[in-house]
Amino acid sequence: MEFSFGPVPSRRLGLSLGINNIIPKTCSYSCIYCQLGKTINLISDRRKFYDPEDVAFSVRKRVNLLKSKGIKIDYLTFVPDGEPTLDINLEKEIKMLKDIGIKIAVITNSSLIHDEEVRNSLYLTDFVSLKIDSVINDIWKRVNVPHRNLILDEILSGIVKFSKNYHGNLATETMLIRDFNDNHFEETARFIGEINPDISYISVPTRPPAYDFVKIPDEKRVIEAYEIFKKFVDNVQTLTDFEGENFVTLENTLNDIMDIISVHPMREDVLLKILNDKGLGLNDLKILLKKNLIKRENYNGKIFYVRKFKGFT
Repeated sequence: MEFSFGPVPSRRLGLSLGINNIIPKTCSYSCIYCQLGKTINLISDRRKFYDPEDVAFSVRKRVNLLKSKGIKIDYLTFVPDGEPTLDINLEKEIKMLKDIGIKIAVITNSSLIHDEEVRNSLYLTDFVSLKIDSVINDIWKRVNVPHRNLILDEILSGIVKFSKNYHGNLATETMLIRDFNDNHFEETARFIGEINPDISYISVPTRPPAYDFVKIPDEKRVIEAYEIFKKFVDNVQTLTDFEGENFVTLENTLNDIMDIISVHPMREDVLLKILNDKGLGLNDLKILLKKNLIKRENYNGKIFYVRKFKGFT
């Protein structure tokens, strides 16, 4: 089994080799905007998913293959189809990958950061992105739909503790959803200002969300959010556009595409360009669709492809 994919273009991290250390659709949140669909296995307790040695071997193998082709990777990024800090072996995996000599990042929803062991794992990294969609309890529950055992005040306290002791690059990300959290910027911006991240990202759903009722706020509202965030945070950036086409696939193009879209749904035009460059085409996509391995979704005027897992809709 392969636990690494890409690298993929990241608006935050350049060319990022993804690490998928969680079984499909397992998370502590069931965010209404999730690009991977609804959370099937909603949990809040940390557990073992895979052997750390297997994860590290997969990443090293991929890195060596990419190096042999002259492809430079900017980050090794734990960004699975679930919450990476649910993996009780996260610290072991990070330590096993340190000597590769490539910066390590973790993209987390912050839900378990009140756990000291989680914070200790993240201290080992070079970049951490913390999700902070709202600091208002009712809105947090409506947008992130957390596991019932999670408590927002504990999470926020954990974020503060982490920010005081972390020496890498700290980012926050706030996803704006029309009519959910796009009318309450100041409380969230003020809290983010208090933890003083290196950068605070404001994003909108650019790929198909878990629920059809999720809508992108209008441009005026996004600009308003940006202006309010700037009052409290020195470095603010909006993530509202396309991340680019610089996806990397190797010899087994279709398998690589499947690994990428399991975590990173891909636009049809980009996907067809990759296939054409490898001497493949639309018929190969149709085969995957016929086998029920991927699904096609229309969102915001664009066609996206998302992986389907056995036993999941």
